[in-house]
Amino acid sequence: MELKTIRQILLDYGISRRMLCYYEEIGLIKSSRKDGYAYRVYDENAIQRLQQIIILRKLQIPVKQIKDILNNQNAVEVIEIFKQNISKLDEEITALSTIKSILMRFVDELQEKADVYLKLELLNDKTMLAIVSTLSFSENKIKENISVEELNKANENLNKLTDKDVRIVYLPPMTVAAAYATGEGCEGKANDMITEFVKESGLLKIKPDARSFGFDCSKGSIGIGELSHVYEAWVSIPDDIEIPVPLVKRTFDGGLYAAHVLRTWDFEDWRLLKEWVNASDKYDNDWDSPRWTSPETVAGQGFEETLNFYNFIQRGSKMEDLQLDLLFPIKEKGYE
Repeated sequence: MELKTIRQILLDYGISRRMLCYYEEIGLIKSSRKDGYAYRVYDENAIQRLQQIIILRKLQIPVKQIKDILNNQNAVEVIEIFKQNISKLDEEITALSTIKSILMRFVDELQEKADVYLKLELLNDKTMLAIVSTLSFSENKIKENISVEELNKANENLNKLTDKDVRIVYLPPMTVAAAYATGEGCEGKANDMITEFVKESGLLKIKPDARSFGFDCSKGSIGIGELSHVYEAWVSIPDDIEIPVPLVKRTFDGGLYAAHVLRTWDFEDWRLLKEWVNASDKYDNDWDSPRWTSPETVAGQGFEETLNFYNFIQRGSKMEDLQLDLLFPIKEKGYE
């Protein structure tokens, strides 16, 4: 039986480690530990399932529908899911065909008039407005970030964040319990330690407004969205609470952050948020400035905050319920 490590899977199929972990956490695939292997491995069944997932994603099937398809033995229900997606594609094809016809009409009329000064009277045409108003595109095109390569070539603005997309927030100073882990699966290990501490300590009864953060803290060898090998997770706590080993207590100084909700699990939004910060005329990138002291890990970067942390823990920490806010450290221009 063929067995592949996580590294082999990432190289062979070109997906991110986080996406692979996400598929596993929501139950789409399973890994296991085998004698003679230092890491978790995927058997032929898991590899075949992953291939099916990749193909369905390339066909623009949302992850939630993929889960229904792969876990459903009822062919009629699966056919209905495919028909729904075909219907959405038909709407998009019709809309794109209409757009093409409108643009061709613009070209024809402009070529006929050949005015020195451009006048787009067609844009004031009520009939034209009525046609454009009926155009329909499925939400997949916006939310799923599938086949964006073609869309981005047509319009680079589809791959940028605007001022309306980004919130500027101030994180207040706080005391946190921190868990950090290294090696394979470090992100899951660190978050599991925090979740266990929160439940065993009854923290949410003491501090129902507790906030939870996580971040890659690999020293100097990793960029945004790349493979983690050191990860730290936090939860805010009262100053006087005792925390168990191996957790450590840290004091966070607070600061200004550019915030954006993570929309897709390929974490491309980190890159887009960084580009927004670097292009801002109001704020400077403050990624490498320490805002807490940590002898164990790197102490200056952005966070991923679990939104609605209280309900997330109370519902049983289901991966499909997880929502993350990306927080990029910034400072006002000219501020020292």
